[in-house]
Amino acid sequence: MFVFLGGFATAYVSMAQRRSESAARVRFVKRAFEIYRAFLVTAALMLVASFVLRPLFGHAPNLALHDLDSLIAQPVASVAQILTFERQPYLSAVLPMYALFALAVPIVLPLARKSPWMLLGLSLLLWACAPDIGEYMPSVDDNLWDFNPAAWQLMFVLGVLARCQPVYQRISAHRFGWAVSAGAVALIAGMAYYKLLVLPAPLDSSFKRDLAGARVVNFLAIAWLATNLARYGIVKKIANRLPWVGAVGRDGMVCFVASAVISLTVDSILFTMTDGLINVPAGLLADAVAISLLLVVPQARQPLMQRLGAGTRATAMAASSLVTGSRRAREVR
Repeated sequence: MFVFLGGFATAYVSMAQRRSESAARVRFVKRAFEIYRAFLVTAALMLVASFVLRPLFGHAPNLALHDLDSLIAQPVASVAQILTFERQPYLSAVLPMYALFALAVPIVLPLARKSPWMLLGLSLLLWACAPDIGEYMPSVDDNLWDFNPAAWQLMFVLGVLARCQPVYQRISAHRFGWAVSAGAVALIAGMAYYKLLVLPAPLDSSFKRDLAGARVVNFLAIAWLATNLARYGIVKKIANRLPWVGAVGRDGMVCFVASAVISLTVDSILFTMTDGLINVPAGLLADAVAISLLLVVPQARQPLMQRLGAGTRATAMAASSLVTGSRRAREVR
């Protein structure tokens, strides 16, 4: 969902029209570096949190213990590997993919407006070759990226196409548009039944890493129904009644970094409390705690930033007064 919305929310064309193509390109290059900076911060927090939690919850598999041990043993090499995306500590792994997508926006968005079928064809071709491409992505210890950018670019491109081309508007306006919604409901129900009651074992990691076709189809069905909810004003009503949910979206980057630490901590505690066994009530309680903490983040960030801003302004004013006083003293002398 986030990758799709990342493509859907791209505003390259409008920025190019308001200012210039070069200004739009510079903006998305800066955005890529902002995401890269967030990756470094998240990676550092994953290592620090793992170091702090290790004495109490060292058996939790989600802790970045291997990366932490490598950092302690070979600090210079490990830092260099993080800087080049070769090492991606737990939960920071999605951000390198977003950085690459931001750099690709100046190419993808104009194609989505002028040659959508060509863009979709190229994206599908790259997606089909993604498992082989993933083998050559830079990594340590032969670990594959948790999110293969060559595969997940399809979801990003679909989001861009949905923004630039009126696909939903045309289909939903057709007299048989309701049939698509009915088919989406049937598809989601069928896939849920198959996943929950038929599949005997956990899915292979490649199902997520290489964006399996079933995942794409299932998401598009859910996205279609979600768009119906937006079309009939239901999403707007919910957003008006639950403004604290929208605050998480508006402060997305900070909330993502904070949620990574929250998730790592809560999951480690849950794993230790349940001895690694599935415990539905405890799991639901852990989810409720994590979500509640996440909702607090944007509410706490604003007053914190205001205090820091006030402190910075006070320091600047004090420094300015000191300089002015020194000048006057020199003039008197």
